[in-house]
Amino acid sequence: MKSMRIVGYAFGGLSAVYAGYYMVLYLTRWEWQRAMMSGVLLLVVEVFLATIVLLTRFSRLEQRMEQSDARVEEVRQRLEQTRGPHPNRFRWMDSVDMQELSGTQRTFVFVPVLMAAGAALSGIAMVIQKLAGATARPGVERRLAGRLAALTAPPLGPRVGRTALESRPAVPTARSRRTLAGVGAAAVGLVLVPVLWTALADATQTRAEEAPDAENTTMVFRVETTADGGDTAVGLAAQDLWETCRRSTAARNDKATLGRLDDGLYTAVIRPALPPHDVMRLRGCIEDASTNRTTATVIGEGEATSRN
Repeated sequence: MKSMRIVGYAFGGLSAVYAGYYMVLYLTRWEWQRAMMSGVLLLVVEVFLATIVLLTRFSRLEQRMEQSDARVEEVRQRLEQTRGPHPNRFRWMDSVDMQELSGTQRTFVFVPVLMAAGAALSGIAMVIQKLAGATARPGVERRLAGRLAALTAPPLGPRVGRTALESRPAVPTARSRRTLAGVGAAAVGLVLVPVLWTALADATQTRAEEAPDAENTTMVFRVETTADGGDTAVGLAAQDLWETCRRSTAARNDKATLGRLDDGLYTAVIRPALPPHDVMRLRGCIEDASTNRTTATVIGEGEATSRN
């Protein structure tokens, strides 16, 4: 059980690191569809790890409850063994040897028997006593055993440990290595979180940048689709993808044309040239290919400078 739990933690941890890495990578590339898929996968892995932790805690609680119930039952049995025989409060109703009674000593038996009311009341009292003894004593003893279970010594066994109780130190030794490791991890986290936050913010920023000194930006990409319709379907998919991605840049690209070079190969020319960050956003949008049953791959991009 422990080995399976370790394997589950290792698999979930590696999967979470893998999904988180690609989610950040796709965010920096402006590939939102893939980033969302990686985020959903990361969420599923986190739920998986949380489920494993909860099941482990529930299993430990169940084992502790079973051990506690076993100790309470053991204490209750010991209480029953040490309890002396309870006195019979209605000895006069028990059957006795009549030869042992002589003279007027038999009158204390016959007088109540002859009285109907006395016999009825005595019978009712005996029934009440039996019911009270059968119902009250087990509950009281169980509650008393539960209180005394905390005072009993822990059970000895292989699960407790091989070290005897007397040989254990009264005060645990300080774990300096673990403390130093925790402090080091916290310090590294405090340094890395702002750096990574700044890097991700710069990669996904949407503010306008200064346009480069170039005539236009050219991007060549290949479009493939599994939809029916042949070249017409590919052309429609490419046009739809381009009209969607050209609006993803912060800079204005009203003068943008899309031309076809070869079977599934298209070229886009944008005037004026786009800043490097907008080129990255445009490339990420095209390769993300959010159009249904369409995939696109950027072959290359470049800038054409003016000859003046």
